This record gives sequence, C-alpha cells and structure tokens, in this order.
Amino acid sequence: MKGIIKKLFLSLALIFIFQALNAQHSVAREWNELLLESIRKDLARPTVHARNLWHASIALYDAWAVYDDQSVPFLLGNTVDSYYCKWDGIPIPIDIEGAREEAMSFAIYRLLRHRFMNSDAAIIMFPLYDTFMSSKGYNINVTSTDYSGGSAAAVGNYIGQELIAFGLQDYGNEQIDYGNTHYVPVNDPMVMETPGNPDIDDLNRWQPLTLEVFIDQSGNIIPLSTPEFLSPEWGQVSAFALKDDDKTTYLRDGFEYEVFHDPGPPPYIDTLNGAGTSDDYKWAFSLVSQWSSHLDTSDHVMWDISPASIGNIQSYPTTVAGMKEFYNSVDGGDPSIGHPINPTTGIPYTPQIVHRGDYTRVLAEFWADGPDSETPPGHWFTLLNYVSDNELLLKQYEGKGEILDDLEWDVKAYFTLAGAMHDAAVTSWGCKGWYDYIRPVSALRAMAEFGQSSEPQGTSYHIAGVPIIPGFIEVVKPGDPLAGPGNINAGKIKFFAWKGPEFIVDPDTDQAGVAWILAENWFPYQRPTFVTPPFAGYVSGHSTFSRAAAEVMTMLTGDPFFPGGMGEFVAPQNDFLVFEEGPSETIKLQWATYRDASDQCSLSRIWGGIHPPVDDIPGRLMGIEVGVDAFLKAKEFIAGTICEGTINVNVDPIPAGTYMAKHIINSSGRIENGSVVKFNTLGEINLNPGFNIELNSLFTTAQIGCN
Repeated sequence: MKGIIKKLFLSLALIFIFQALNAQHSVAREWNELLLESIRKDLARPTVHARNLWHASIALYDAWAVYDDQSVPFLLGNTVDSYYCKWDGIPIPIDIEGAREEAMSFAIYRLLRHRFMNSDAAIIMFPLYDTFMSSKGYNINVTSTDYSGGSAAAVGNYIGQELIAFGLQDYGNEQIDYGNTHYVPVNDPMVMETPGNPDIDDLNRWQPLTLEVFIDQSGNIIPLSTPEFLSPEWGQVSAFALKDDDKTTYLRDGFEYEVFHDPGPPPYIDTLNGAGTSDDYKWAFSLVSQWSSHLDTSDHVMWDISPASIGNIQSYPTTVAGMKEFYNSVDGGDPSIGHPINPTTGIPYTPQIVHRGDYTRVLAEFWADGPDSETPPGHWFTLLNYVSDNELLLKQYEGKGEILDDLEWDVKAYFTLAGAMHDAAVTSWGCKGWYDYIRPVSALRAMAEFGQSSEPQGTSYHIAGVPIIPGFIEVVKPGDPLAGPGNINAGKIKFFAWKGPEFIVDPDTDQAGVAWILAENWFPYQRPTFVTPPFAGYVSGHSTFSRAAAEVMTMLTGDPFFPGGMGEFVAPQNDFLVFEEGPSETIKLQWATYRDASDQCSLSRIWGGIHPPVDDIPGRLMGIEVGVDAFLKAKEFIAGTICEGTINVNVDPIPAGTYMAKHIINSSGRIENGSVVKFNTLGEINLNPGFNIELNSLFTTAQIGCN
C-alpha cells in the first residue's frame, strides 16, 4: 500500500511540475522532460534510451518539418535503412503553429506509450502523458492515421505508427525486450561476495558479475543476480549519420559484429609469456587502482577546480605511449592548461580551491548520473536544456542568422543531439560487442590473484601479476597489519585505495576512506549492489557520448563556451553523495566549454573505477567523428539540402518495365541492394528527392545522381 501511495504522490507532484513547465517552455521541451522522466523510471539501458531519445526526436522533428517550407522530414517520404515510409503530403493549415504542436504531441504520445508499455515507468508516466494531452485540449481517443484531409492528430498518429514500425525492424531486438541473439560470455561470472577472481579463464574478455542483489543506476532492483551483457550486438542497429565507409565487419560464432570508426584492439595481456602489449595492459589497469587512492579528503590535497586551472586540453594521444604522458598516474588528472580569461566577462576565472577527495567523488557520482539516472545520453539532454534556459544564450542556429523561437530551437537541437547520441551508442557498443574487453574490477582482482610481476626474484612473482608501485601496489609482508592471524595473507597483493562499501554502514554519516586493503577485495567507487555496468569496457560509452554531445553543442550554438563562459553544477555539503557522506564542503563542478565538460566526464570514469585510460581516449576520438558527422547530417535535413526537386532520368535503351537495381542509395546514405525500380513507357524513372540509383540490367548500367 505504501508503494502505491508513493507512486500516486509522485504522479501528482510530476503533474504539477509539468503544468508549470507548460507555461514557460515549448511543447517539444515539455515532451522531452516527460521522456527524460520516463527514462529515469525505467531500467538503466544507455543504448535503448539513446534510441528512444533519437526516435522521439524524429517524431518531434518530422511533425514540425512537414509544416515548414524549407526543412525536409527525416522519415516521412524517405527510405531509411531499407524501411520506406510513404508520405503523400498534406494541405497547409491556417493555424500552422497549432497544427504543428498537435501533430508533434500525438506523434510522441503514440511512440512513448508503445516504448514504455512494459516498463515500471508506465504506472507513473502514462497518466502524465494523458494529463498533458488533456491539458492541451487533445483527445487521445482520436487514433486515425488518415492524414489526407489535413488532420494534425492524424499526421501525428501516422508518424508515431511509422516510427513504431521502423523500430520493430531496425535490429534493436525490441520484440525480445532488446535481448541478445548470439552473444555468449567466455568467462564464468565473478562472485563479488568472494575475495579475488580465481575462476576467470580469459583476462582479455568481459566477465559477468554475480551479486546478491543488483540495483542499476536508476535505482531499479533487478531480480537476476548475474546481469547479462547489455546490447553486445548493437553495432547492427540502424543508425543516423554513420557511413558504410566507416564500418568494419567482424565474424565470430556465426554473427557479424559491425564496428564503426574501429579504433583497433586494446592492449592484451599474455598470461603465459608476458609478451606483446602485456605491459600496457598492466599500466592501464594499475592506474585505476592508483586513482582510487584519491577518493578521500583526509589526504588534505587541495586543487583549484575552476576553469582557470582545469580544461582547455590541447590535444589527445593516439597511442598508449602517449596516454602514459597524458594521465598523471600519481596525482591524478590530465594536462589541462585552463583558460586565462572568461571570454564573456573579459576577466579571469575565480579560483575554487577544494579537497581533491571531494572533487573526485562528486565527479564520479555526477557523471555516473546518480541514483535517478537518465543515462549518459539523457544526461546531455539535461545539459542542453540547462543551456537553452540560460538568458545569455542567443538561439541562433550555428550562432548566426535570425534568432529562433523556442519551439524551432528545441526541435532542431533535439533532432541533432539525439542523432549524435544514438550514433554514439551504435558506435561504442559495436566496439564493446566485438572487442568484449574486461573491466577493471575483474582485471585487477585477477592479476592480483597471480601476484606481482615487477620482481622476478621476489615474493609472489608471476609474469601476469600486477606491477609493484611503491605507495600504491605492494606485497603483504609478514607482520603487516593486513597479514592476518599467523600471517595467512602474507605474499598477497595490497592496494592503497578506497576501502569499499563494506566500510559504510550508514551512507548519511559514514565515509569508507582510503587505506591499504587486500587487492582481492578491491571495489570500484560504486554501490555494492551495482559495482560495474553490465557490459564490456572498451570503449568508454561515457567518453563517446560526451565528446559527441560536446561537438554538437559547440556547432549548434556556434560557440565552444557555455553561455556567459561558465556552466556549473552545485554539490551541497554532505547532501550529494549517495553511498557515503560528502562532499565535506559545498563545491561546484565548473566548465568553461562543452569539451571541458566532456573531458571531465571521461576522467570521472577512471576515478569511479569503471574504465582504464585505454577505454577512454579511443571513446573521445570516436565521439569527435560521431558528433561532427551527426551535426552535418542533421543540418542537411534542417536546411533542406538533402536533394532539390524530383529527377526524371531516361536510360536508353531500357524499355518500359520493372528492373532490379544494383544499388539504391537513400537520403541517409544507406545502400539498399536488390531494390526494384520501374520505368514508364518512355523509359523514364521518377526519383524522389534524396536518392541515387545505380542500374544494372541486361541493357545498360547507369549512375543517377541528385541535382
């Protein structure tokens, strides 16, 4: 009964929130907020929700674009990755803005009701969807998709119907609750309640984790104690701006893994001979344990975390050797040079001196998105909305031209950012699925199980052990406080690191702190019911999402800087951290530029114990390409430059009839093989905008291009 009352209370509270939003934001923004709240109440599935954000943004954009005399719809009238969406056009209504809002609302309403119908979010969010529609005067019982008469509701219903149908064939496996069809892990699970990692077979491949209780980043209790790999086959999902030229296809166990912007393999460890990239592997994962020692304020290390000192990275390494120079293994951080002045105010940024241990812990939790996670792609939508609400922002597309109204700005911004977030998910998870790389908690415990690899004549030597790093990674000697009764633990490996969740009884008052611990008990800086996301590490999704978003927001606003030269988030004293007390003082995460925020997000995953550096940098580099390509692709639709007019082509001597085309290249750049084209009695073929066709018949071969 308490649970039902709580849910009803939350529903009423959210209704009031969204009614308040209704008075000050566009209808696109209001639906985006409803979607983000739905994501927070669903399972924490970054790939699935990147796709939900993308398809929802298509719904908003296409319903907006059909009433525009310049922008071109994305799905309507086009073939997207072999799915053709018929569109015959509509008469222009007298009240264009009213029709737009109605069509947008019906489109996304139908889509969200479908996507979240089996979610725990439904009990709370569906009444909100209905209430919102009612508040706008829309009748949800209007379900017709016959838009020929110009009904805006029918236009929206049709768009929603087509997006649902498109999603059922885009290889996201929505019909089986986004499950896997081929992937099987090579390693048995590691049981987190048991010290060490004695049963792992392959230290280069992902390992599931078995927990007594698993609670994901959205706070959902998962009945399965060993979560499966989320979306290892996601590289096959229909993307937005990714090109076949950027794709590499790999075959394993009869399944084709598609990897876009392939970074090549990460460092692997040779547990028999220590050959190849073993030393790079050891460096990368050992750095994670070293940075774990930075999660405590009692070391009294103080940092200036303002943009005066942090941010403005000049370049990224492309090799592991370069990464070893890029990351500060001992003290933490990167080669930021900061910004000398705020370009808006013309004066230097004010220093903010705080405990490093507060900064690192807040960073780890903020960018993990906390217990009410909208997942990383959704997090960047909250940042976009934060920027859009800033009174200093001039809503000019690319920072130039006329100032757009709130609705046009939101629709175009969401369409662009969502396309990038979806492509980032396809790109990074395609890589995760194929390379299937191990996570730090598995690698560190497994290497420590072997011993140390630095002193061949020393205690507990093994070629696959962890390197000794004085002050951070050492061997337990007899008489050591960790040696235990009768020196039972002598010879084991110890880390100077965050002590772990077992040292926290009451998270409102307790801090685990940092001390020497047995490496077999090492934990990431996470809750004991979460530990590590249930999917492979390489590459970092956070790094890919964040850098793609930073590129989009930079290009969208025409300015690398946040409005006013500063973005920030306040973490109140002892009222922010979730699984231990802190921060010890109120601190502000501050970013001068969108790229600075992205770089900060990337580092947070190392301090959080989730990724080694070798997962991070390739993700950032992927994100740059994904973000730029997505923005340029979205711009083509927004500017209406996909293709102008209709093309009539005569290919002599082909007579009238139906022929098989060798390739049809649609407006999203996808090649569709084996398509059928039909010629009229004059030997002409009529092409819709945005198509190229290469004909291959007994008569001739011709390449037909766009005007």
